[in-house]
Amino acid sequence: MFKFKKSLLIFLLALSLPLVSFADVAGLTKCSDSSSFNKRLDSSVKKLEGRIKKYEPGSPPALALEQQINRTKQRFDRYSNSELLCGKDGLPHLITDGRWDHAVEFVIPGMMFLYISGWIGWVGRSYLNTVSVFSNPTEKEIIIDVPLALKIMSSGFIWPISAWQEFTSGEFLAPDSEITVSPR
Repeated sequence: MFKFKKSLLIFLLALSLPLVSFADVAGLTKCSDSSSFNKRLDSSVKKLEGRIKKYEPGSPPALALEQQINRTKQRFDRYSNSELLCGKDGLPHLITDGRWDHAVEFVIPGMMFLYISGWIGWVGRSYLNTVSVFSNPTEKEIIIDVPLALKIMSSGFIWPISAWQEFTSGEFLAPDSEITVSPR
C-alpha cells in the first residue's frame, strides 16, 4: 500500500509541474486568418458543387448535397469565429498547453469523455455484480437481460458518487484473499 501511495504521489507531482510550451511559436495561426484554411473551405465546397451538377435541381440527391454544402460552410464559419488555431495544413488544432484561454477546446470534451467512459464502466461493473448472484450468471453475461440493464443504466449517471461511497465503505476493492496469484 505504501508503494502505491508513493507512486500516486510521484504521478500527481509530475502532473502538477508541466513543461510550458506555447502554440504561438509552433506555426499555428487563427483559423480566420489562415489562407490554407480558406483554401480548404473553397475546395470542399467546390467538390460538393461539382457533385451537385450531376443531379437535377430539386431532386433528393441535389437537395441532400445542398444541405451538406450549407453544413460545411457553417462548420468552417464556426471554426473561423472561434479561437481555434490552424496549422499549415488548414486544419484546426487543439491546444493543450495549459493556458486557460484554450481550456474550452480540450478540458470540457476531455471531462465529458471521462464521465461517459466512467458511466459505461460503472454500469457494466454493476450489471456483472448484479447478475453474479442469479442462478445462471454466465448466461446473463452472454444474453443480456435488457430490462435489468436499462434499470442499471438509468441509475449510472451518479456513478462518481456511487464509486466514492463504495470506495470509502471498502466494497470497491476486492480483499487480498480473493485475488488469485499466478503460480509462476
